[in-house]
Amino acid sequence: MIGTLLSGRFRLEERVGSGGMSTVYRAFDETLERWVAIKILQTEIAEDDDQLERFRREARTVARLNHPHVVTVIDAGEDQGLPYIVFEYISGETLKDRIRRFGRLPVPEALAYGIEISRALEAAHAEKLVHRDVKPQNVLLDTDGRAKVTDFGIARSLEGEGGLTLAGRVLGTTDYVSPEQALGQEVTPQSDIYSLGIVLYEMLTGDVPFRADAPVAVAMKHVREPLPDVQSARPEVSANTAAIVDNATAKETRNRYSTVEQMRGDLEGALALEASRAGATSGEATTVLRALPEDGFRVPWRLRFPRRAAALTALLGVLVAVALILLLSRTHESPPPSKEPSQPKGAPALVALKLPQTAAHDYDPIGGDGEHHADTAKAIDRNVVTAWTTETYDSGIPQTKPGVGLYVDTGDPVAARKVDIISRQSTYKAQVLAATGPEPPPDISGWTPVSGTFTVSGTSHVPIDTKGKSYQLYLVWITELPAQGQGGINELTISR
Repeated sequence: MIGTLLSGRFRLEERVGSGGMSTVYRAFDETLERWVAIKILQTEIAEDDDQLERFRREARTVARLNHPHVVTVIDAGEDQGLPYIVFEYISGETLKDRIRRFGRLPVPEALAYGIEISRALEAAHAEKLVHRDVKPQNVLLDTDGRAKVTDFGIARSLEGEGGLTLAGRVLGTTDYVSPEQALGQEVTPQSDIYSLGIVLYEMLTGDVPFRADAPVAVAMKHVREPLPDVQSARPEVSANTAAIVDNATAKETRNRYSTVEQMRGDLEGALALEASRAGATSGEATTVLRALPEDGFRVPWRLRFPRRAAALTALLGVLVAVALILLLSRTHESPPPSKEPSQPKGAPALVALKLPQTAAHDYDPIGGDGEHHADTAKAIDRNVVTAWTTETYDSGIPQTKPGVGLYVDTGDPVAARKVDIISRQSTYKAQVLAATGPEPPPDISGWTPVSGTFTVSGTSHVPIDTKGKSYQLYLVWITELPAQGQGGINELTISR
């Protein structure tokens, strides 16, 4: 095939890949004078009407997706009985190649690629398309390091288009196949989420989670065996990142992320956290960090704009040097300083309380039906992915009731000085109240206010004034919640 001119326009120059149904060539577009990639259906497969229809469907499928992280379809056609699809040519390597070269990837880099792949899948799912073969071999990395998803050859529409499968086999690569896909059950966007979770696991650990002598045996491990703990394979992975892998790869779809948007949001939060912990990023992680919304993620400015930060640091160094020179010259000329009384020392440094998982309790004095009491421990589990939430109130608060909340039992009375709240739920207003304990007051009048009213959105730092008194119970009392909204706490920290 090398040297063949397709449709009088595309000259095949090099074979770059092949599979069970098609072969991919690097080709030169003699009309527009540019390099392209051409996928040609194998002759014996082209004679099968079902396989020919699947191939044509791929062209129609990807042509509908216009996204920076999806390989673009340029053209499609047929020449002397050979159906072909023309794609943009990505000069780089696959994500699988990168994992083979480096083993496990830096955690921020793995999260960044996970975000870019999830964005591509969001675009596909918005068009009612499931990829069904998400794997690092189908993720191309261009020369700038950006990830692009390709090979929608077995993608399936969710809008009633009949699914085509090869007789006697499940479509999809078994190393990344979802349990429902391995069992031949209905494939949904959550199947892509599972496969992306396995890809994330491989990027973090350098290897796929399951191995066996036969592909079918690997598929059955996805169905029956628990996923190996990613933190055991790589201890420096944070609990947040490990939770994302766990949520994406849950065996039962009801326990899995319901949408790829949810997974992408947690990946972005984890990237912001990992970058802040590391203090520096490189490559694609820096690019993705810059694109995160500034009002939604607490990413240090120096990480969003490293070149500007470096220039500013250099300028600051010059200014400090000049200031030191001037100060030393003035010190040399000035008389010895008089003895002034020392300034009073400031308050001692804040210390976060270590709370057991049983310390958090929901508080609902009006109605008494509780506020998701089974989830209260999630507010203090040091995992910002999980959360305790209120019920959803049709009319909001205070229209439905004066308020609801969550309190923490510190065990021993303490004079708290600050409460930190991280919340990804609806914006709401709250106040911190306190009580001596050990039992909570039966109604809100029995609590003592120790803060003013504040708005909770993202991360909130609330100063506490107990007027020197120690309390055992501290309550976040939600006083205003929008209609059809849920208040909640992803993480609560009390400091004294």
